[in-house]
This record gives sequence, C-alpha cells and structure tokens, in this order.
Amino acid sequence: MTKRTAAFAVSMALAAGLAACTTATPYQPNIPGQATSGGYSEIRVEPDRWRVSFQGNTLTSRETVEAYLLFRSAELTVQQGYDWFEMVDRHTNADARSYVEPDPLYHPWYGGYGFWRPSWRFHGRGFGWRTWDPFWGDPFWADRYDVRTIEKFEAAAEIKMHKGAKPADDPRAFDAHAVIENLRPRIQYPAPPKPR
Repeated sequence: MTKRTAAFAVSMALAAGLAACTTATPYQPNIPGQATSGGYSEIRVEPDRWRVSFQGNTLTSRETVEAYLLFRSAELTVQQGYDWFEMVDRHTNADARSYVEPDPLYHPWYGGYGFWRPSWRFHGRGFGWRTWDPFWGDPFWADRYDVRTIEKFEAAAEIKMHKGAKPADDPRAFDAHAVIENLRPRIQYPAPPKPR
C-alpha cells in the first residue's frame, strides 16, 4: 500500500468517525454503538436511592450535561412513584485532551524523498539573509502546528427519593414534577430514525 493510499484511507476513516459525532449528545440512554455517543445511565443502590449519571460527547456543554442529569433524576423519581428527590452527592468530571498535529499541507512536499529535505536562502527586512531548513525551523511556515483541546463532561449524582411535600428549607431537595416541567423545553431528544 502506498503512502498516498494509506493517507487517503486514514482520512476517510477519520471523516466517518467525525460524521458520527457532529451533534451534541441528545437526551438518550447511554448504549454503546449509538449514532451519537453518550447519554444517561442509572443504578439502584437501595429501594429509594439511585446513582444517576449523564455523559456527553465533545460537543456537549457542561451546562447541558448537568441539566440532563437533573432531568433524568426527576424523571426517574416520578417513574418510581416518588414526589421529590434530594441530591446526596453530586459531581461533574471534565476529560480534557490536547492534540498537537504538524501542518498537514507541508509534509507531503518532502515525505517521499527519504532523508533529503529542501532548504534555501532568503532575505528578510530587519534580519538579512537567512537559511531555511526543516530541521532548524522557519519563520514563515515549516513550524506550523494545529493545537486543539477537546473536553468531554460527565455528571453523576446519588439521589434519595421521597414521597409527600418537599421541604422548603433544604437546598438539595428538588420537586420532581417541577424540574420536569421547567427543564423539558431545553431537552433535545434523538432524531427519529429515517425510513428506509
């Protein structure tokens, strides 16, 4: 396989991977293999205590991840027959990764010539004659790098569900019906599957 064919195959695989992640994570269960990664999941710890989490992809903001966690907690509380829930423990994790890539337009110019590299001399105002060589750097284009930092957020909480009226003086207590009503307009559901 030639270098050009391998580069084309890699670029097509990357494009296909990026196409799958072109939208923020919608409000959906976190099931591997979905069109858009991430979603909510929960585990029952005790009859009235649950661990709930929401994981977003690289296009999902921290605010959205935390709102979806709160919405799922309220939805789960109502589904279990309770009226309000309290956040016993809650935290949000950020996974940030930085990628440094050399300029992709430069390398094909000398990549197929083994150890030979181009070099030349040039004159610039204020600094006179200089020599350009890819091993020693360059003031105009050999040292270009693309630096990208990508963040993904995951919010998790342990909730305890209760029946009856929510206590007015507890800042960790949430009325499940009120949370659902107030957050529902902000919830983005997955697009329905296209008919075949």
